Amino acid sequence: MKPTLVQYEAPGWGVGELWLDEEGRVFHSELPRPKRTRPTSEVGQVRGGQSRARAATRTRAGRPDRPWLDGTCPTSEVGHVLGGRLAAFFSGAADDFADVALRVDDGFYGDCARALRAVRRGEVVTYGELAALAGRPGAARAAGTFCARCELAPFLPVHRVVAANGIGSWGELGTDYKRRLLELEGVVL
Repeated sequence: MKPTLVQYEAPGWGVGELWLDEEGRVFHSELPRPKRTRPTSEVGQVRGGQSRARAATRTRAGRPDRPWLDGTCPTSEVGHVLGGRLAAFFSGAADDFADVALRVDDGFYGDCARALRAVRRGEVVTYGELAALAGRPGAARAAGTFCARCELAPFLPVHRVVAANGIGSWGELGTDYKRRLLELEGVVL
């Protein structure tokens, strides 16, 4: 696979990135985060002084860690347009990204992905409701696992999935980030 890297800046949010496969489908997305500055001696290195190439071969949770992440992939014209759309989205523009091709899994996770794309801006569903929309009523925990592992946000708007009794969790970015995304869409929890 020859992926294309797209990096974009979302003012007030940070720098995000996504990866497109050779067919132009998004297969990985990192939500914008504040820029992290590094001393010059660390450029091209990641945690613990490892080079990016070496770090890309690590495994996380028993699965290969993105071997395509070597920082050498160019941005395509399609990528520039999509990066601009993402920056606008994080500034409050209404964009459902329904026309963006995604590479999604089969099975239950694929069913969750398709169901989630139908949840409109300004609406939320619970983990249990997402499971039911995906054809598996009673699989709320599995829907939560899908959301936690999703690497296609905001194209798959996992921020619109909430707990039955509140906002729910949002991994390393925290619930304030999730709340901020929902507020962009007029949802206040």
